[in-house]
Amino acid sequence: MQYNHLFFDLDHTLWDFEANSRQTLEELYHSLNLKERGIHDFDLFYRNYIIHNDKLWERYRNGFIKVDELRWKRMWLTLLDFKIGDESLARQMDTLFLDALPTRRLLFPHTLEILDYLTGKGYRLHLITNGFEKTQHSKLQHAGLTKYFTEVITSEGSNSLKPHKEIFEYAFQKAGAEKSESIMLGDNVEADIQGAINAGIDQVYVNHLDLAPSIQPTYTVRSLKELSYIF
Repeated sequence: MQYNHLFFDLDHTLWDFEANSRQTLEELYHSLNLKERGIHDFDLFYRNYIIHNDKLWERYRNGFIKVDELRWKRMWLTLLDFKIGDESLARQMDTLFLDALPTRRLLFPHTLEILDYLTGKGYRLHLITNGFEKTQHSKLQHAGLTKYFTEVITSEGSNSLKPHKEIFEYAFQKAGAEKSESIMLGDNVEADIQGAINAGIDQVYVNHLDLAPSIQPTYTVRSLKELSYIF
């Protein structure tokens, strides 16, 4: 067996972040009566949120903003798109969103099936995630994923972020893994694939959206089920 330690990303790879975020925001949209505040199109609101969230996450990964700013400003900037300059509402939405989001359970197709398959074959599975300790562990627990992973490495716990090699080196140490027997599996070319290259390990690009990657990963799959062709 070439690989012993499989390091997975969580959000957008196993746990369907978009679907879970959308479900949570739609509930907030109704419970906070945002339609009456002037936001008449939830789909437009959600699309704008995703744009702001992605930009702020990039700024956070690059060290330009702190986590608190990321969390509430994605709500604030989306509300501003609809001429709602209400910071207290943005902060309320941030709190409610972060309370509810980790309890969502929507996973990508074949997630449990492939994790059962891989653990059954004797692989040791771990997570490396650019997320927060409490939030990510809550997601794992509610989605029934906790039992599959030996080590869960978060950016908060490791004090580093993918694609920096330090988070990977911290993960290897925690897992007792050699680089030659380790591989990273994730959906994000910049964070997961380039990060694994920076750390000197092989990679599997989990290409759910069938995008053309800007760099060549060791392997590419278009669904989690295809991992059985590699492992």
